Amino acid sequence: MAILWVLAALLLMSFVVLPYLRRKRGAVGLVPAGHPDGADPAAYGFVRQEELDVRMPGPDEDLLNVLDLVQRTGDYRAAQQLLAGTEAEGELRWQRVQAFAGAASLELQQRPGGVHETPGGQWLRVWRAELPKDAGGAAVHAEFLVQQAWRTSTPGTDEFRIIMEEARNACGQAALLAPGDPVPYITELSIARGLAYPQPEYEKLWMNILDRAPHHMGAHLAALHYWCEKWHGSREQAYAFAEAAAARAPEGSLLAGLPLFAVFEHLPEVNLVASFYQSEVVTKAMQGALHAVRAADPDDPVLAHVRHLLVFFLVRAERWAEALDQLLHVDGHVGALPWTLSADPAADFAVYRALAVAGFEANGGSPANLPG
Repeated sequence: MAILWVLAALLLMSFVVLPYLRRKRGAVGLVPAGHPDGADPAAYGFVRQEELDVRMPGPDEDLLNVLDLVQRTGDYRAAQQLLAGTEAEGELRWQRVQAFAGAASLELQQRPGGVHETPGGQWLRVWRAELPKDAGGAAVHAEFLVQQAWRTSTPGTDEFRIIMEEARNACGQAALLAPGDPVPYITELSIARGLAYPQPEYEKLWMNILDRAPHHMGAHLAALHYWCEKWHGSREQAYAFAEAAAARAPEGSLLAGLPLFAVFEHLPEVNLVASFYQSEVVTKAMQGALHAVRAADPDDPVLAHVRHLLVFFLVRAERWAEALDQLLHVDGHVGALPWTLSADPAADFAVYRALAVAGFEANGGSPANLPG
């Protein structure tokens, strides 16, 4: 038995060491900043790590300007006007509702308030009090409650359930104020996951979304979590959901990239196959996402989400030039998977960016012959 443990240990070590030894031109890795052998990401026009925006996956100057104004003045009216002018069925409304709710939630976490201090996010409470029939404010409030539940309590506890039930009621109110808006139902998908809706109830909720926005990428990303193995489904169910959505996606839809998100949600914690990221399943999902990115409208607000996840997979698959191509499109913003799962999204993104540059240059690339 002892010899078996030794052999197992040696095998595990080989999977760690071999990837560094197998490249004929030398290992691709990171060296200290300023090292003469180090590739310089700045030569590619990339933003400094400390200047990376962790709030959003890509640029939305109107949203950023309004957020800055609201947080600086405490006046919600600019946010109300922006949402009122944002198309209900589009991806942009979903992202803006999330951003306003997230800003209020983070403010409250940073300034919980006290005897002599106004709590953070007070502008959202004023918005709801002064305009109780405003659909935008109702949608932001529902999303705010959901984010508060996940941020401040643990699934399965009474506290979590109480906040989620309040959020569920808020979603219902928001839906009544805007019958054609899918966003309140998309917000409820997170509640359904947290409260473990039975599958028939979940599918009924999903049909409400499909009736309003059948090709909504944000809705599909939110729905995918429920079907994952770590929540209420399985790997097979998650893959089936993602592949069915990709198969029925119209030309130009980013839904063709959804299987890559399903693969990401089921990555093994310990990867015992050195070529996992070149495997057929991963390669097929990456190709679908690359096709979706090439065919998508350049102004699609969810495009950056797909590009960020492609960076992660392309770097791990050692497809350096393709990874660099995606980085050239998204650099500057890191508020997307997989970086948002890190305690320091900007640092995590910067590591992958440096690896892409180093790999690109190790294989003969330079700023003079950029991809694309």
